[in-house]
Formats: sequence, structure tokens, C-alpha cells
Amino acid sequence: MTSSVDYRNKIILAPMVRVGTLPMRLLALHYGADLVYTEELIDYRLLKCQRIENKVLGTVDFVDDDHQIVFRTCEKEKGRNILQIGTCNPDRAVQVAKLVEKDVAGIDVNMGCPKEFSIKGGMGAALLTQTDKVKAILTALVQSTELPITCKIRVLEKLEDTLALGKLIESTGVKAIGVHGRTKEERPQHANRNAVIKALAEHVNIPIIANGGSGEIACYEDIERFRQTTGAASVMLARQAESNCSIFRKEGKKPIDDVIEEYLAYAIEYDNRATNTKYCVQQMLGSLQESDRGKALLASQQMEEICVLWNMQDEHTSRQLKLQARAMALRELSNNSNAEPVLKKCKIGDDEVWQMEAKFVRNMFEMANLPKTVLINWTRKNNYPHPFYKTESMEKSFRSVVLVDRKKYSSTYLEKNKKYAEQSAALVALYALGLIDSSKIKGNTAGMPFE
Repeated sequence: MTSSVDYRNKIILAPMVRVGTLPMRLLALHYGADLVYTEELIDYRLLKCQRIENKVLGTVDFVDDDHQIVFRTCEKEKGRNILQIGTCNPDRAVQVAKLVEKDVAGIDVNMGCPKEFSIKGGMGAALLTQTDKVKAILTALVQSTELPITCKIRVLEKLEDTLALGKLIESTGVKAIGVHGRTKEERPQHANRNAVIKALAEHVNIPIIANGGSGEIACYEDIERFRQTTGAASVMLARQAESNCSIFRKEGKKPIDDVIEEYLAYAIEYDNRATNTKYCVQQMLGSLQESDRGKALLASQQMEEICVLWNMQDEHTSRQLKLQARAMALRELSNNSNAEPVLKKCKIGDDEVWQMEAKFVRNMFEMANLPKTVLINWTRKNNYPHPFYKTESMEKSFRSVVLVDRKKYSSTYLEKNKKYAEQSAALVALYALGLIDSSKIKGNTAGMPFE
């Protein structure tokens, strides 16, 4: 049974690169948005992430090999957050849906982004004329997950081509189509093709979400006017929400300083990166970036510096102290639990392999004590054959199995290169042989931020 998200009669925060992170999504919901889309996240980057339950912040974080947070969500947006993915591959799209299906309300496929990065990668607007691939991706997602699937497109130059594309997309079983009323070559200075959106809305039987009308929307009442003009079921806002997120308020927009302060409150609460916070505030300031405060923001590098500009340094300091205390308490609890890593014997094909999660962290070892070095020295000392490594590439990540004294060992953690994969396999072997203790085994099971 597909999870239920009603895409009719909704006002929605559009997917926006660098803007659609957790603080902005929460701010949009606070002001009255019904659904919020994440920024576009590329499939292969998400697939390199680990899902971490961050007990300090009360969030779920998807963290890559470099300990960068790729996607963060929390209970406050549950049931209303739509993850937009950039993909050109049905299998990868399905893998992403499976990875995040407990943490998002729906999946949207970007089929309209005109930027060079997306098009060169076969994603975004590159898909608009690749109907076989569009059908394959959307059909695979609809058939493989209970999450509701949507996609976001741009109109094509010819009306009949837009209508045909809409019908094809509808046939895959998606729940709605987001439509930006410009072609991939057109930019904001070009008029939105509202009549094309209306024709498509009349041509299909699923909700159409109209986008591209920011030039026509200056206040809350204009949102409904735009919906009626396009005949759409719902409206998605991008540039107007980026510059003043209180466009979602029925009571009217707030002064921009009030909006920035409320945005910073969410950024502080969820420990948002300073670079991302700075970028979002810059978009809100617009021409005010030339003011003294705007120039000071441009020069800022730390969250403390940004917060000082809006007299929120005390809130930031207080929150950081609370987070540090909570993290310390959780570390002490983890240290006192004496939990040991779990080593299990598993069947992989015809082979029996001893496995556990063991991430190789380079700065934990001196050159002379690297896991592979210790392991080969042990085999030499005991007159065993040298360790033999078999390494496989898995979606730009690597996993290795090492054969030592007729037994095989492997880490379930996918490493970023072949060398690290072999080191992590050696780590498992050393632990199984009793040559190292758990202090050298770094898995990400504690649910705490990375140090």
C-alpha cells in the first residue's frame, strides 16, 4: 500500500540547491507551507552515505565518507518532506528510495534542471527528451517502494510534446507532476508559459503542481491567483520563498530581519553549517548585501559571527553548550556500556566470510602499524601464506575480502577507495585473530556526531 500524500490544494516549498536544507524547510512549514522539497540530491552521493540517528540533535543524518552531512531531517517535518533526487539510472533511484523510505514522505525525480552539471550527467532537463529512460526510472520507483513518487519537469517548446510527455509520466503511476512553465533554454526574465501548464492540467488525471510564477506572486493572495490561472492542483514557490519565506503566511509577509532571525533560530537549533546558513541569509538580504551588515555577513566565516549580526549570539552560545553537554553524556553512556563490535560468520555465494562493520580511519594508525602491515607481519611470523585480498567496486565504493590462514574476513562498511577497503578487511581479520581490541574498530553505530 503506497504511503499517502495528497498533492492537491497545497502550497509547496520548491526544491532549491543550497537553500532547501533543514532550517529553510522548517521555516517554510512554520509559516504555512503544506509540503517542503529538499534541494536536489544526486543518487550516487546519497548511496555513499550512512544513515545515522543523531541522538544529540534528535535528527536523522545521511553522512558521506568525508563526514559531510548530505541530508538531515527531523520529526518536525515528518510526513511533509519530499526528497528530490537527481538520477539517470533506475537501479540507483530505487536504491536511494530504499535507503531513505523511513525518513521522507515522498520521492521526487528532477527532470527539469537546465544546469550544465545535471545535463552532462544525463539528469534533470536531459531526461525531457529521453522518454524511455523517464518511463524506466519512474516505473521502477513506483513498483519498488511504498513512497509516493512524483517528478518535476519543464515545458517543451511544442505544446503537443509537453502533453505527450505528461501522459507518458502519468502512465507510470506517479502521484503528481511538478511543472515549471519555462523551457530548459528560458530563464526568469522570460514569461512563464501558464497556458501550457493549464493545458497539461486538463490533459492528465493526476495533480499538476504549477511552478515558475514568482514574477507574478508578491503576496499570499497571488498564490491562489496563479493556481487558478494555470488550472493547477497546487502551487510550488521557489524564488519568492528564497527571498522571503514568510510568503507562505496567510497573514502577510514579515519584515526581512524578522524572517532572518527566525531562520537563524532553526539553524542554531539544528547546528546548520555556517557556509550554508550564510548563503541562505545572503539570498534573503538581496540588494541589502551592499549595506554595512551585508558586507559584514559576506566577511563572516563562523556561525558566531553571523549570529552577532542579528544579536543572536547568546542563543547560539547557549545551544552549543547544551549540545556539548548532551554529546558528552552520550559518550560516557556509550563508554560505560562496554558494547563490543559484533563479528558474524555469513554466507556470501559459496564462501563463508567473517564480517563486521569496521571503518578504516587513517589518523588512528602510524605507518608501521597499518592493519595490512600488522597482518602480513603476523603471517610471516607464523609461517602462513601472505594475506590475499579480493576487492570489488560497488557504485563507486569498494569492499574487500581477505584470505588469512584459510579463513575469509571482510568489513560491511563500503570504503571510498581500494586501499581503504583492504585496510578495513585487514582490521576485521586482526580483530578476529585477537591482535587488536575494539578501540581500533570505528563503526558508526553510536548515533552521535562525528568527532
